[in-house]
Amino acid sequence: MKNIYVISLGGSLVATAEGIDWRFLKKFRSLILSEIKKGSKFVIIVGGGDTARKYQEASGKVVKLTNDDRDWIGIHATRLNAHLLKTIFRQYAHPRINKNPNTKADIRKHFARGEKIMVAAGWRPGWSTDFVATILAERLSAKTVINLSNIDYVYDKDPKKFKGAKKKEEMSWHEFRKLVGNRWDPGLNAPFDPVASRRAESLGLEVAIMNGKAINNLKNYFSGKKFKGTIIK
Repeated sequence: MKNIYVISLGGSLVATAEGIDWRFLKKFRSLILSEIKKGSKFVIIVGGGDTARKYQEASGKVVKLTNDDRDWIGIHATRLNAHLLKTIFRQYAHPRINKNPNTKADIRKHFARGEKIMVAAGWRPGWSTDFVATILAERLSAKTVINLSNIDYVYDKDPKKFKGAKKKEEMSWHEFRKLVGNRWDPGLNAPFDPVASRRAESLGLEVAIMNGKAINNLKNYFSGKKFKGTIIK
């Protein structure tokens, strides 16, 4: 599908420790609608954010959680956030949230009546929203996934732990995967999840990682201008 952007929207941008960041959502909505007017379409997959973490932490204080339980809590948190996004994009989005990225025919129904946006959420345990974004990009023949989180760049080391950490404006998949490893874990804090990274590399996808809070920076990316972020390819 031409002129389509696949965005993996970090849940931490939507559901923060302080609550739902409606100011961010208002700016994000405005930018997306301005790009729609230029002829673009969007697939937006949202994470669980602080909502998922709070529910996981609370239940974990009562019983010992299995990874499956933690995953399902996270999945349902993504679906709640996805309903929020579908609501603010009501005029432009398909009325049903995509919860299964595997069926190509079903995916195309989301744009069958002139819709400009598909809102998607988590699917099943073992699949992060990054992985869902990767599969949807594959199904729709998109060449790039935009990963919006709360970091400006990928670094060669954790900048919170190492003062000498260096930002990377461009990385190969081989280099990136050495940083994040190969295993998925519910609640994993990585710029792009390891399982999704393996699939993205095999598909030849390009992933652009940037800070979603910097709306003007994302605008620069859409406009083909210089932007702050890391390109993995």
